[in-house]
Amino acid sequence: MQVEQKIDQMLQEAVRMQATDLHLMPKQNGYLLKIRVGGQLIKSETFSLREGERLIAYLKFTASMDIGEKRKPQSGSFRYTAHQLPLSLRISTLPAVPHKESLVIRLLPQEYAPPLSHLTLFPYTASQLISLLHYSNGLILLSGPTGSGKSTTLYSMIQHCASHLNKHVITLEDPVEKQQDAFVQIQVNEKAGITYSTGLKAILRHDPDVIMVGEIRDEETARAAVKSALTGHLVLSTIHARDAAGVIGRLMELGITQHEMTQTLIGITAQRLIRIRCPNCNGICIETCTQSTRQAIVCELLSGKALFDALKEKQINEERSSYKKLQDELRKGMAYGFVTGEEWARWCFS
Repeated sequence: MQVEQKIDQMLQEAVRMQATDLHLMPKQNGYLLKIRVGGQLIKSETFSLREGERLIAYLKFTASMDIGEKRKPQSGSFRYTAHQLPLSLRISTLPAVPHKESLVIRLLPQEYAPPLSHLTLFPYTASQLISLLHYSNGLILLSGPTGSGKSTTLYSMIQHCASHLNKHVITLEDPVEKQQDAFVQIQVNEKAGITYSTGLKAILRHDPDVIMVGEIRDEETARAAVKSALTGHLVLSTIHARDAAGVIGRLMELGITQHEMTQTLIGITAQRLIRIRCPNCNGICIETCTQSTRQAIVCELLSGKALFDALKEKQINEERSSYKKLQDELRKGMAYGFVTGEEWARWCFS
């Protein structure tokens, strides 16, 4: 089979399985393909050394990467359509020993952001997130580990702002993950002079109601996001932290003062993407199950008085406030039969 046909077959199958990532991993005598579905890596098939190298070379060429460079990490992307679903494929390579490469493909569906009610395990979580979007200014931060669905939640929130609240939304991303017609999207391009700082300055002159910053990674981005919120705009972004309260410490590490947080922060979330109990397997799906495992977001939300107490370093009274920790939400999901004990244990102490 030709390389192009094989890659097309792999991608079509991945989309059918609702996969999020494809891993082409080097082994001693060849390559192993694994597919991430529902948060789990599933072994798919094996290739000889020659077949694996040809697949990697073709994907690198298609993603405008240097096919001759195997000693350095590279990244690229290209567009693809499978089952009438437009996708953006992000390609990442890493050098591996001896003289091989590991390649990962991230599948990013385009032009569709599911409503929040379709993402969250509990309906009240979607209602709480939507209520934050009615603020005219302030800073909303979504936290969680890689693969917890932060970007999908973020896109759904700004889609709601644009479609239901009729607000002018501008995004600044590195890179743009999902191309949408509902808002203006800008991609960071440092070679062209578009950094997070300069991009946000330009956005503020473009009469936005809502600004979405793809991710707060460093002090410059954090300061630019806070400044935008202080100038009377609603700013949404993501940040890496273990839980909602941990975001406050993370911002302090990035040079944001307690006073600035008090003036800007209106909501902090920490979320996990959990696998829902499969009716066929009476638990998490086994590899041979034909039922695609549905996933949902479980989220803790720090806002209102609980957020004020956390910023003032006071003890949060969880009984009197609506603030429930991730462990509480996971335990509730298990009590209702949506979450298995295995899944609860996987996330409860992560």
